[in-house]
Amino acid sequence: MDTPLPATRPHDIIALGGFPIMRTTSAALIPLLQQKMQQQQIALCFANTNFIVKCQAEQAALTGDDTIIVNDGIGIDIATWLVHRQRFTENLNGTDFTPQLLQQLGASARVFLLGAKPGIAQRAAQTLATQYQVNVVGVRNGYEEARNAEMLISAINASHANVVLVAMGNPYQEQWILKHRHQLNATLLMGVGALLDFLAGDKTRAPALVQRLRLEWFYRLCLEPSRLLRRYTLDIAQFLLLCVRSGDRIHHLRHSGG
Repeated sequence: MDTPLPATRPHDIIALGGFPIMRTTSAALIPLLQQKMQQQQIALCFANTNFIVKCQAEQAALTGDDTIIVNDGIGIDIATWLVHRQRFTENLNGTDFTPQLLQQLGASARVFLLGAKPGIAQRAAQTLATQYQVNVVGVRNGYEEARNAEMLISAINASHANVVLVAMGNPYQEQWILKHRHQLNATLLMGVGALLDFLAGDKTRAPALVQRLRLEWFYRLCLEPSRLLRRYTLDIAQFLLLCVRSGDRIHHLRHSGG
């Protein structure tokens, strides 16, 4: 097992389920992303238990210097403690972090929204514009409008977007990013799961107290039991098994402190 790393290093990497997950804070991650966007195209993934289970086939492709993976959810915290006896400094879930990042990027961000059911991305764009003053330059749903990849890529590039939020769920959003990233001119690609649904008001966040207690997963399970029951039962068992089996073994594990 790894020796606990000093808390003063802002970008430690913790290996979990075969993925290198960055241990950092939002205050440190935002300037790091801004710096990297000036140098190269970067993909940002939020690793929750579902990501670890569903994205195993994409593992090798997601461990390069052009990808950052951060921790999302209490399941990741529990597994990290079980495997490494370490903790993450901050929970960096995409629903909270993404609007904060876009606000910090300010006028330099030209954002394209891709994914969710028809109409969701448009309403999410309105929320981003009115509540967060984000410049959304294009939207496409994750269904009919995403079927023709060539037309979609052309539309994204024609919008001059430098940030693309892909909301297709795991592993589809990661697969889409990996398949098309080199055709895109955008410098930041993010897999954001249900973010657009939350922004559009199609799904509701847990009450603040439930969020503070780290029980938002249970709140969502109660709202969508048929869709999420397997994720929080059988898939959790598979997740923990993957984490224990992989331990801290990741080939070419990189330090992303810059």
